[in-house]
Amino acid sequence: MERSEPGTQGETRYDPSSLVALVTGLGAQAQILLGVIENPITKQKEEVDLERARNFIDLLAMLDEKTKGNRTDEESAFLDRILADLRMRWVDAQKSAG
Repeated sequence: MERSEPGTQGETRYDPSSLVALVTGLGAQAQILLGVIENPITKQKEEVDLERARNFIDLLAMLDEKTKGNRTDEESAFLDRILADLRMRWVDAQKSAG
């Protein structure tokens, strides 16, 4: 998420302490474990680990539940999209593994 700094007249910077940053990081971990994206450290795709990926998805679902009523509309929409995408990818990965 970006925010304006005082006196910058519309210039923005990334806020690493934002809800969007947290959701993005957790979502990326789930995508790595689902084999969707490369691990940024190893530059390789990890072996699919459905159980660990599910843990990250469940963590995001808990975050969704615990922050209801305390998010902006944009934050809520972002979290909803991430969760829907990850849940769909998890089901697809589960079907492929089975």
